[in-house]
Amino acid sequence: MQNEKNRLWTSLVIPGFLLLIMWLVLFGEYLLGVDWGNWGVYPMHVSGLPGIILAPFLHEGIKHLAANSLPFLVLGTALFYFYRDLSLKVLLFIWVFTGVWVWFGGRDAYHIGASGIIYGLASFLFLSGVIRKDTRLSAISLIVIFLYGSLIWGAIPNFLPEKNISWESHLGGLAAGIIMAVFYRNSGPQRKKYTWELEEEDEDEEDGYWNSSLTWEQKEKSDSD
Repeated sequence: MQNEKNRLWTSLVIPGFLLLIMWLVLFGEYLLGVDWGNWGVYPMHVSGLPGIILAPFLHEGIKHLAANSLPFLVLGTALFYFYRDLSLKVLLFIWVFTGVWVWFGGRDAYHIGASGIIYGLASFLFLSGVIRKDTRLSAISLIVIFLYGSLIWGAIPNFLPEKNISWESHLGGLAAGIIMAVFYRNSGPQRKKYTWELEEEDEDEEDGYWNSSLTWEQKEKSDSD
């Protein structure tokens, strides 16, 4: 039990640290009376390239960041808890891929916020749990759908209530999470096999051996005839 608690707290470190930076950046804007939104992703402009890395740290205001904080922390912690060997690779890919996606295909505006990463984490956790058929990971998939299933509509522009929401970031994050789930389908935590399943596999291998031997014997007989 103590080990599980330690693992949980460890899994909170990186998502919590990144979230802390987001809030510090926002408070810095308020204290200094500045707007750092122009450090976001601006598609097809060289000046918008730093936004590929910086955009998730920037938010329009407290309401915007508050809406992203809990999903980012929960999904980020789940990623580092259940997929700790893959977590950094998955997070970095989603982060960069989303920014690059927006830079190449977004509207002519500054795109900021961590919602694209949230979409990526949600799609990765959901699809990974489905692919692996593991009870715990499938449960995470169901929780993701229950809590954040409505996120899918945010990647379709016609369903957005506000025109200034970056559906391009949402769609890019969604795609990045799916790519990572498929790419790492055979890595990380795998479903435990029960004794009866292993026995069936041994029987299948044994049957395959005898079938191949029989085929060889039949071939020799045919050649001799």
